[in-house]
Amino acid sequence: MGLRWADIQDIALELLEKYPETDPLSVNFVDLRNWVVELAEFEDDPNRCGEKILEAIQAAWIEEAD
Repeated sequence: MGLRWADIQDIALELLEKYPETDPLSVNFVDLRNWVVELAEFEDDPNRCGEKILEAIQAAWIEEAD
């Protein structure tokens, strides 16, 4: 089963792997949403995402990057 918006930690790990040199704080939410939707394993409805989900993904990505 692929990634869904609720898979915050797994998405963060995928982003860290795909963009290892990127500072998560430098990514705006429009780009972050697009990057998540473009992940090979992502299978959820792209329109089901809101700011709170993106904030959670960004926070998890920051935590994983440390």
